[in-house]
Amino acid sequence: MADQETRENPTPDAPSADPPAAPATTPAAPPAAIATPPAAARPKRVSHRGRSAGARVSSNEKEGKVEEFEPFMLLPRGPPPLKEFLDIWDVDVLKGPQQINKQWHHTHLYSSDSLIVRRSHEFQIKITFDRPYKPAEDKFAVEFVIGPSPQYSKGTYIPVFPTEERQSIWRGRVVETSDNVVTMGITTSPECIVGKYMIYIGVVTPYGIRRTRRDPSTDVYILFNPWSPADPVFLDDEEEREECIMNELGIIYHGAYDDVSERAWNYGQFEYGVLDACLFILDKADMPLSNRGDVVKVTRVASAMLNSRDDDGVLVGNWSGDYTYGVPPTSWTGSVEILLDYAGSRGTPVCYAQCWVYAAVFNTFLRCLGIPGRVVTNYFSAHDNDGNLKMDIILDENGKLDRNRTKDSIWNYHCWNECFMARSDLPPGFGGWQVVDATPQETSDGLFRCGPASVAAVKHGQICYPFDAPFVFAEVNSDVIFHRRQKDGTLEVSKVNPTHVGRMVLTKAVLHDGRRDITDQYKFPEGSPEERRVLEKAEEFGCQREKSTLPPSDVEVEIPNLDVRVGENFEVILQFKNLSDQRRSADVYVSGTVVYYTGVPSAEVVFKTPKVKLDPLQSKEEKVLVRAEDYMNKRVEQANIHIIATGKIKETGQILTVMKVISLHNPKLIVKVTGSPRVNEEMYVSVEFTNPFKFSLENVDLRMEGPGIMPFKRKQYSLIAPGTSITWTEMFSPRRAGSTKLIASLDCTALRQVYGETEITIQQ
Repeated sequence: MADQETRENPTPDAPSADPPAAPATTPAAPPAAIATPPAAARPKRVSHRGRSAGARVSSNEKEGKVEEFEPFMLLPRGPPPLKEFLDIWDVDVLKGPQQINKQWHHTHLYSSDSLIVRRSHEFQIKITFDRPYKPAEDKFAVEFVIGPSPQYSKGTYIPVFPTEERQSIWRGRVVETSDNVVTMGITTSPECIVGKYMIYIGVVTPYGIRRTRRDPSTDVYILFNPWSPADPVFLDDEEEREECIMNELGIIYHGAYDDVSERAWNYGQFEYGVLDACLFILDKADMPLSNRGDVVKVTRVASAMLNSRDDDGVLVGNWSGDYTYGVPPTSWTGSVEILLDYAGSRGTPVCYAQCWVYAAVFNTFLRCLGIPGRVVTNYFSAHDNDGNLKMDIILDENGKLDRNRTKDSIWNYHCWNECFMARSDLPPGFGGWQVVDATPQETSDGLFRCGPASVAAVKHGQICYPFDAPFVFAEVNSDVIFHRRQKDGTLEVSKVNPTHVGRMVLTKAVLHDGRRDITDQYKFPEGSPEERRVLEKAEEFGCQREKSTLPPSDVEVEIPNLDVRVGENFEVILQFKNLSDQRRSADVYVSGTVVYYTGVPSAEVVFKTPKVKLDPLQSKEEKVLVRAEDYMNKRVEQANIHIIATGKIKETGQILTVMKVISLHNPKLIVKVTGSPRVNEEMYVSVEFTNPFKFSLENVDLRMEGPGIMPFKRKQYSLIAPGTSITWTEMFSPRRAGSTKLIASLDCTALRQVYGETEITIQQ
């Protein structure tokens, strides 16, 4: 074939390096329900002819036909006499969840009928021959083939031999011989391609190589291995491995840094079909098979493929509030439905996602393939429009916020992922946790993707190293600059707040539901000598920051925390404190705006202009009432109100500023479980909700799922009247033992982000 390397005639002492392959099988046709575009509408695939010797080999799904008999010479018609030579009767890959391979390789939780193992650890297979194996006379090899055009030099064809005298890049040994059965141990290389391999047993005869027939039941999936020191993803902490690889349940943090909210998420990396869906994503990205052993390349490709902006990736982003043609981002309860929908439709992007959905599905991808991963939330995450370390807020000459000229946005929070790996492409010390982000914000090398960026490099200002470290550095280190616009249009720096952005970085604690503050992994303490050196280092690599030095203000203003539920009136309290021994006065502008969680304003719901007069060293409070009737009809799904108070001290001309995000808390779902909590026993779960509002909720969507115990279920209600309660009950039978959760969500146009959960322990 033109797609294969030119090979010399194989010698009769071993299977050939590249078995002959027939043309690749045609991929499965899309389901009938999915419309296939007409040929004229589909982009034509340009031939490789004239550019490369063979077509790009980038599909794990396509298979090349491996011949059952590969002759060493021209033979007369008909099969040669092979009865006197070793023949294979059966191949057992020991793939049961309780058998040795899946237990050794920590893959027993995968809902798959195939063998799943991890790189660089030995696994065993049993081969039954037609007679006892004679090492001195019989020559055979276990052949591993991946993709449509297997080649030894590309790592897509690997023969494994049972003797020490002849070994390939994977090692083999005979563990045990009993009558006609040979148990063989196979150890893959720590850099091998991650994906699904076909297995053949090849026996050498004087006439050629006789192979077993293609048998899908012997296919083996090979994953990254965080338990092996030889693998670049090695994580030397058993509890961290249990959390960042084996845990199917996650907690995603949102809300505000001083009013943290959390929601459970079912990553579902072990659910049936999820592993195939993750491999399909790499196929859809047209990623060469030969690159799929490199964790840096795999995560970088995945960060682009999890969003649909360039390449028909997994998820369509939508921040508009109009979700007519898909599922609202706040409605999802887990990753499984999303990934199975994408793979089942042969690559039709799933609607819709926002940052936490991108991060949660990316986390499933990472953990499913064996890469330690976790979801991280950065509170007050900078996303400026000119790529520096400044978030510019424009005030008029009296200190009033000019929304028309303020273009930079500070996200109330932003979720991304961290994955753990060695970075041989970077200097020593920059391995470990790496930032990867699938939310489409800025392009990197022409695609909407981000990372992997070393967290250690970000902390130390070494942002010259790949990939996208300057962008991540700005997200946690930007300064908020208040500019006063003069009548002639010039801007004068009035105040600099260096501590607002990157206020707190959270992730889930290890093996329990608490939170872990990892801000110190991204930045040194504010104002410390180390922080100053880091900022100076970042400037050397092109980051610009504000260097104006302004005298400290002698009047302070703060807004204390509030606990507010949706539909309640509330008062914003502004606490002023005069630090000087002279009188101070100011006209203060207080604006309350409904904002998306990205910091983008939607509608102003309150505007007050209190006049504040302070005696020397006096403290004073001003209260601003925010009424439910003013904000209820203007809410967006995250139910955040951004309060910003600005003003100018008449006596000194100094600017007063304070900002506060007030999260309005939604009602909760009540989830209850009844029945005997045992594997395969019938149990019941009920979800209860009462509409606390004075208006009806229409077209209400309820979702529920639980990893290992209940697949995704959905129910819709056309109307829930004011004060009305609903109860939704479902039956389920747990598939496996252990502690887990049932997670539920309620979503409708008038009320987003309503969640509930309950913990349950299933006995064997």
